[in-house]
Amino acid sequence: MPRETVILECTEARKEGKPPSRYMSTRNKKLQTDPVEKKKYNRFLRRHTLHREIKN
Repeated sequence: MPRETVILECTEARKEGKPPSRYMSTRNKKLQTDPVEKKKYNRFLRRHTLHREIKN
């Protein structure tokens, strides 16, 4: 299967001492070889932050 499920975690929450928000997403690992980065809403910080793919 070329589609892979990945977990995205907030990059800013740990710096501020808050719990990180996590989202699940998919990517095509044949076409998108680099880690996924998306702007998503972090409910603990109450704003949109950068979320990066973490290891499963």
